[in-house]
Amino acid sequence: MTIPFSLVLDIFVAVLLIVMIGYAFTLNKRLGTLRRDKEELQKLALSFGDATLRAEDSTVQLRATIDVLQERIKKAESLRDDLVFLVERGNGTADALEELVRTARDKVGVMPGTASRDTLTDEEPMRSRESLASTSQSAPKAGAEALSNGDQMSDAERELLRALRSAS
Repeated sequence: MTIPFSLVLDIFVAVLLIVMIGYAFTLNKRLGTLRRDKEELQKLALSFGDATLRAEDSTVQLRATIDVLQERIKKAESLRDDLVFLVERGNGTADALEELVRTARDKVGVMPGTASRDTLTDEEPMRSRESLASTSQSAPKAGAEALSNGDQMSDAERELLRALRSAS
């Protein structure tokens, strides 16, 4: 018994068709999964695009904030430089005023650290109060005399002199 060649060929084609149907079924499942993943991927791409836009807006705002902060830093550095200059100038003026006060004390004869009018008590003799009052009243006059000897007075020295005169 010989099997006809056409029958062998038909069986071979049938087996190939069964294998192909199984492969098509598996491929159909994978394509369905891919379609679902494609929708999720599109949603993910849209959300990624929105996040990118928000990040770009944030970088623009951040750059604007950096510009504002740099302007403020420049202003602060300028103010710092002005304050350093004023402090140095104030120190120089304070030194000059201190020297002026020392000169005035030396000319009047008042020693630093002596009692002032406020520290005297009622128990001390009236004579020391009067001598202290006369010394404090003569200090502005002595300071004015010391400065009127041809020395140039600065604005701070003039203000000190006015303050001493108004205190007496």
